[in-house]
Amino acid sequence: MHTETLILEIGIAVGLVALVGLLANKLRFSVIPFFILIGMALGEHAPTIGLIDLQFTESKPFIDFMGRLGVLFLLFYLGLEFSVGRLIKSGKAIVSGGSIYVFLNFVSGLLVGWMMNLPFAEMMILCGIMTSSSTAIVAKVLTDLKRTANPETEVIMGMIMFDDLFIAMHISFLSGLVLTGGGSFWTVASTSLLALAFILLFLVLGRKVIPYIDKVLNVKSGELFILIIFSLLFLVAGFSETIHVAEAIGALMAGLVLADSQYIKRIEQIVLPYKDYFGAMFFFSFGLSIDPFSLGGAVMWGAIAALITIFGNLASGYFASHFAGLKKKTSFDIGFTLSARGEFSIIMANIGKAGGLNPIIQSFVVVYVLILAIVAPILTKESRNIWHGIFGGGLYAKDKQPAKTLEALEAKSAEQVQVEDK
Repeated sequence: MHTETLILEIGIAVGLVALVGLLANKLRFSVIPFFILIGMALGEHAPTIGLIDLQFTESKPFIDFMGRLGVLFLLFYLGLEFSVGRLIKSGKAIVSGGSIYVFLNFVSGLLVGWMMNLPFAEMMILCGIMTSSSTAIVAKVLTDLKRTANPETEVIMGMIMFDDLFIAMHISFLSGLVLTGGGSFWTVASTSLLALAFILLFLVLGRKVIPYIDKVLNVKSGELFILIIFSLLFLVAGFSETIHVAEAIGALMAGLVLADSQYIKRIEQIVLPYKDYFGAMFFFSFGLSIDPFSLGGAVMWGAIAALITIFGNLASGYFASHFAGLKKKTSFDIGFTLSARGEFSIIMANIGKAGGLNPIIQSFVVVYVLILAIVAPILTKESRNIWHGIFGGGLYAKDKQPAKTLEALEAKSAEQVQVEDK
């Protein structure tokens, strides 16, 4: 392998990702579709200009590996933010609303898969794609629109947590169905049960081993601290892969265990920049693997699925607002916000790719994610105006309450859980 331009190619790739990220921020859009689009614009159809190879021939294996690390850091950070105890104590509104949300979106995936005449394995991947809301986009939209102080935001975040729990369980099922090459019913069942046992083991033993982990983490050296955290992440993720459980599940479980650490804030501060950087490269590498000329057959299905997702989420938003005792108009806030799709839908599609499933899944997820990552934030911004436009009542007057950050909202919820525990 020639290495003369390797660092240059990686530098160009990172620079282009940063450039489109700046453009996305300027336009006040989610960065995710921009990262995917710049990857799609390059790749095998891009020209070579002197020393600059925009096909990234030499560096593509390294970019792909950075994308793989992006998946691990995204799931690891999700685990750090996840609280099983908080989910259990979150009440009927979140559990009921979250259950309806998962059910309606999963059934939507079955419907679209049936219309596309997909085999069972591809259909299950499609169900995961259509059920996986984007935590990153939802959090950014709520913050940008200064809605974090609104009463429906706690319901939205709780439903996101419930959806994340489903994602973990569904990935474990897909590990048995797809990553082991399918096989007999007992092969799929045994691998899926092994994945579920792996998850339950971490949930049960996590709180018992965390005091010992905290003793190891009791070091002043930032260098040693990050080495310990990363060794735990990669060892758990790597071990899960050896037992045919998706490495993403291992990363999620490692985060779940460390979520109860007394050093959680320090861990989050260290991991966040890696999650952001490698996460960006994950979306770029995904786009780089997609031939835009192969999307034709998936455009119609992606658009239909996006429309079904929006209407299905409006229905789940209605039930969630009803169970939470909120005004009916908040159902549009909840439904449109949760319609955003991004990182987890792509992770589901990558599981299908790793299992050698029909490549139409990759093309479908590109169209589906791009539509909803762009349209959902716009609909969320105009949700109250859309409600009043349909049901009357005039234009939406902006909330006069002082805006709070998501961190403050989560801290308040954590304090409430601690009070209940006492």
